[in-house]
Parts: sequence; C-alpha cells; structure tokens
Amino acid sequence: MTVSTHVNLRHFSFADQWKNFVLGFQHLLAMYSGDVLVPLLIGNYLHFSTLQMTYLVSIDIFMCGVATLLQLKRTPLTGIGLPVVLGCAVQSVAPLESIGGKLGITYMYGAIIAAGIFVFLIAGFFAKLKKFFPPVVTGSLITIIGFTLVPVGFQDLGGGSATAHSFGDPSNLLIGFLTIAIILLFNAFAKGFMKSIAILLGILLASFIAGAMGFVSLKPVSEAAWFHAPQLFFFGVPRFNLSAMITMMLVSLTTMIESTGVFFALSDLTGRKLTTKDLKRGYRAEGIAAILGGLFNTFPYSTFSENVGVLKMSGVKTRRPVYYAAFMLLLLGLLPKVGALATVIPTPVLGGAMIVMFGMVGVQGVQILHKVDFSNNANLLTASVSIGLGLGITMYPHIFQYLPTEVQIILGNGIVVTSVSAVLLNLLFNHRWAKRSAD
Repeated sequence: MTVSTHVNLRHFSFADQWKNFVLGFQHLLAMYSGDVLVPLLIGNYLHFSTLQMTYLVSIDIFMCGVATLLQLKRTPLTGIGLPVVLGCAVQSVAPLESIGGKLGITYMYGAIIAAGIFVFLIAGFFAKLKKFFPPVVTGSLITIIGFTLVPVGFQDLGGGSATAHSFGDPSNLLIGFLTIAIILLFNAFAKGFMKSIAILLGILLASFIAGAMGFVSLKPVSEAAWFHAPQLFFFGVPRFNLSAMITMMLVSLTTMIESTGVFFALSDLTGRKLTTKDLKRGYRAEGIAAILGGLFNTFPYSTFSENVGVLKMSGVKTRRPVYYAAFMLLLLGLLPKVGALATVIPTPVLGGAMIVMFGMVGVQGVQILHKVDFSNNANLLTASVSIGLGLGITMYPHIFQYLPTEVQIILGNGIVVTSVSAVLLNLLFNHRWAKRSAD
C-alpha cells in the first residue's frame, strides 16, 4: 500500500504537472496562429464588425479546446485517445467564404452542421478503409503533409504575404532564421526537459528579440475584451441549402483523409497500433466537433498536423500535455484579452518554428517509407508518383481552375490527391503482384 501511494504521488508531483503544463503551452503556440488565421480570413472576407470578429476568434479558440478534448478522451462513441490537437480545417476557408458571400452566413453554418452529421454517419464505413493504408500509402501521405506545409512556414518567415512590399525584408529573415537557430541550439546542447521544449523556447526568445527590434505590438491585447462566453446561434439560426451542404461534405472528406494521415503518424510515433474502432471514434469526434461548430457559429474542426512535429521534437508522447493545451484553449476562448497575447508573436518567428516542425513531419513520413521494400518497382512507382502529384498540385492548385468547383475542392488539395493516388496505385500494382506470387 505504501509503495503504491509513493508511486502515485510521484506520478502527480507538482514538478511533473508543471512540465506537462509547459509542454502543453508549446502545443498551444504551435497551433494557435494557424487556427486564428481561419476566423480572421473568413471574418474579413464577410466584412464582420469588430464585435463580430472578437466573438468569432474567441469562441473559435474555445471550440478548439472542446474539439481537442473530444479526441483525447476515449469513450465508447468518440475519441481516438492519441495526443492530438484539433483546430479549424484550413481547406474549408475558400468554400465557406463562397457560401457565406453568396448565400449568407446562416447557410454557411447550416452547411457545417450537415457536414458534421455526414462525417459522424460515415465514420464506421470510412474506418474500414484502414486496410488500404499500408506503409507505402501512409508514408507517402505523411511525407506530403509535412513537405507541402514547409512553404507555408517560409511564407511566414518572409513576413506572411508573398505579395507584400516588405516580403523577404532582411529583418524578417533575421528573426525567422534566428528562431530556427535557437531551436537547433537547444536541441544540440540542452538536455532533458529544456531540450523537449526547444520549440517553445525558440518562439519565446525570438519574440523577445523581435520585440526589442520593434516588431511586437500590444494593441490587439488592449483592444480585446476581458470575457466572452459561448452563445448558441450568435449570428443567427442556421439555414440549409443543398449545394452548400454537398460542398462542405466534400471538404469534410478531404479533412478525414488528412486526419487519417495524422492518426497514422501519431500511431507510428507512440507505438500504438490503431484499430478500426479507434479510427471510427476519431472520425466521430471530428463530426461532433463540426456540429458544435455550426451550432455555436464557428467552424468545422480537424486534426492539426503541426502538432505531430511538436511531439517528434519534444519526445514526450503522452496525452497529459495536450490536456493542458485543451484547457488553456478553453480559458483563452473565454478571456479574449489573455488569448490576444499569443497573437502578438511576430509572423517570421512562427514561420521559423513551422519550418522545423513541418520538416520533422515530412521526415517522419520518409522514415515510414524506409520500411517499404523499394526493390519492388510497384512500391517505388506508388510512392514516387503519389508524392510527385501531391507536390505539383500544392504548387499549382489552379491547374484545375476550369473544372467544376466541387471537383476543384478535391483535386486542388495535394494531400488528398496523394492519398487517393497512393491507395489506387497500391491496389493496382500490389494486388496484381500478390496475385502473380500466389500463382
């Protein structure tokens, strides 16, 4: 009895909880910018007022916490139970802007709710596709998830907007590459816990240096409210339009495919094998999160690939830090003034951290591909063609500009194209090879 109590106390020691809190804060900063970007883009496009924008950003952050908790906690119905953070699905920005601009924001939220119900209902069927994701497929998919996001990091490192006059300004480059250098130095020379929070330290130290150079403005903090509670139907009761609903259902399929890649990446990192039931609970959690997003007038939510890189860098693969991140998201969503502090981090700093994190995700995909037998030409063709298509479409998504919008939603996403290509080519080549071997 004494031994058991001693172990339990050590397990819940203040020092351990403090480390988990700091690691959770690192997860928070890794996803915060990418998540806040979605409401800012959509809100500006739809000409939201300051009051509306404040609600949109705050409650979006709050719902990210809710969605993350839905995934972290395994129940008979929901939750994949992996150290995963959820945020707004970036691929939903353009379709939501189109729906909101043409039909109105209430139809936008009706489409989100319909897509959430759709995801929940097809979760069981989609989970059965697990057998179509062998290492040659998952490795290709995770590689493309990482490497197609690296240019996003470089864009932020240069200043955020590639068309801006200040893009690539030497001061932006200095701060961005300084962030990378700090992260690398902590990984090279630090040990233990300090090494595991290298990304967090890189972001904070580089932000302080950028602040001394005049890059940090506290205006967003002073303008933010102290408290804002979630409110059902803040922008109005959702309405439903068939074409809008179908569009968002197609978008939800792309997010499910991307989430599948992240789930397998986390499975590989943590050493936990995923079952069909695990995937089903994971998809259902995202479906419920999207339904809640529509009801509270925010967005659909999906698994954030950014945080896979954080896990890879920190080496800490438990769910405890992510629980802290989820509760911090809930708190920041209720206290906009506190949450606004994270928005003052300079874009080049985030860009530098993203390059490291996304590069790590891409290399993890390469590690998975290392397990594949590439002396088999079928595997070589499957991976090379799929990754090539994904990279090409990521660079030139407008190559499909003359196709119907619904088709563009699917084919304009490099991650989705890589996944579909890898699955189909694997079926084409490896099933034929397996049949010949059997003969």
